[in-house]
Amino acid sequence: MTKRRQPLISAAMVLLFLSLPPPLLSASDDKEWDPISRFQNYLRINTAHPKPNYTAAVEYLTSFAATIPTLQTTIFYLTTPAKPLLLITWPGSDPSLPSILLNSHLDSVPAEPSKWQHHPFAAHRTGDGRIYARGAQDDKCIGMQYLEAIRELKRSSLDHTPLRTVHISYVPEEEIGGFDGMMKFVETREFQDLNVGFMLDEGQASVSDEFRVFYADRSPWHVVIRARGAPGHGSRMFDGGAVENLMKSVEMMMKFRETSFDLVKAGLAANSEVISVNPVFLNAGIKSNDGYVMNLQPSEAEAGFDIRLTPTADPDLMRRRIAEEWAPAWRNMTYEITEKGPLRDFKGRPLMTATDGSNPWWAVFNQAIAAAGGKLAKPEILASTTDARFLRQLGIPTLGFSPMKNTPILLHDHNEFLQDSVYLEGIKVYEHVIRLLSSFDETSVAKHDE
Repeated sequence: MTKRRQPLISAAMVLLFLSLPPPLLSASDDKEWDPISRFQNYLRINTAHPKPNYTAAVEYLTSFAATIPTLQTTIFYLTTPAKPLLLITWPGSDPSLPSILLNSHLDSVPAEPSKWQHHPFAAHRTGDGRIYARGAQDDKCIGMQYLEAIRELKRSSLDHTPLRTVHISYVPEEEIGGFDGMMKFVETREFQDLNVGFMLDEGQASVSDEFRVFYADRSPWHVVIRARGAPGHGSRMFDGGAVENLMKSVEMMMKFRETSFDLVKAGLAANSEVISVNPVFLNAGIKSNDGYVMNLQPSEAEAGFDIRLTPTADPDLMRRRIAEEWAPAWRNMTYEITEKGPLRDFKGRPLMTATDGSNPWWAVFNQAIAAAGGKLAKPEILASTTDARFLRQLGIPTLGFSPMKNTPILLHDHNEFLQDSVYLEGIKVYEHVIRLLSSFDETSVAKHDE
């Protein structure tokens, strides 16, 4: 039996090796439950913001992990007891080797039940095999598939022990930036002790028969620009009004957006390969009892934008563009930039994972997909953002991957669903991926190269 490493205790973080009472929905209560039933029960736990029930989700995952021999479970409380981070470990025979980390997030975005065909937390399974639920694609599927795959690997070979240790992390708060989840976790000594050599994180569905894989994310900036000007009567024509100044800026930003989008529409670049600029709010005018005062030009106006930078974008150039063109002080404007995560790794390099011969993990991952009878599409940059960026910042090779092919992309959408057959196929894919990654011996590769 492998002895568990005792975690460090600090005022900022409390770690607890699990000794929890059975959860309300226990994956071990009924031995006849199949993988689909277990998946549905996990989906029924409402972990949507603004009040995600992390405790119930962690208890459910813990109860399932307890049915799989040799798995070790740890809970981290990085901020408050309301935001647990769950780590499940399958010890390897050579703990000195860098480990494998499989990551998924516990939380989901909100859902509007009135706009769904089936209640978003009922995990309803239709006659044709669709499982409707918030989080079905994003990304409770992979969280359960990891465990199901390990369960099958151990069931088919009871004496099998991976060469490398395999960790599965279930993190909170990813949907709102990951700042109280993965970002804090990677800063701890306990994470360093995991000695992670490679990580798989979430990806996206593929509408074709090829699996998508992502080697980088775009980085989000939230930008608010504010304009000020002299107030005036609604009938006056004068220079430098607040709304006028704001509209000039909005026009320039939309021209930038149009230029980028033209490349996408012409097929010269993927959506994720350009810097996107999207307006998300406008705020101006003096409110009255029945709307707005129409004969008064306001002295202040503001607009908010979601900007996504590509991994190779120059952040300093973007800052200058905002300061000098989009919100210049000489036009009586100010701005605020909230950078939602890192843009470069610890060596100052773009946050990208190599998908060529320079990355030995890439070859093993490719081999695993082929062994599962699958095929990878051309590696992509993810248009949105995941917790993968916090691992890439440390220089740890990280790929985004969710085995969902021939599936519409429905993350954050109404009527999010996943086909039962696609879910089951994903378990088989992860069996190959986990088996090959955990048995990968870099030493033998290095000797062969010599």
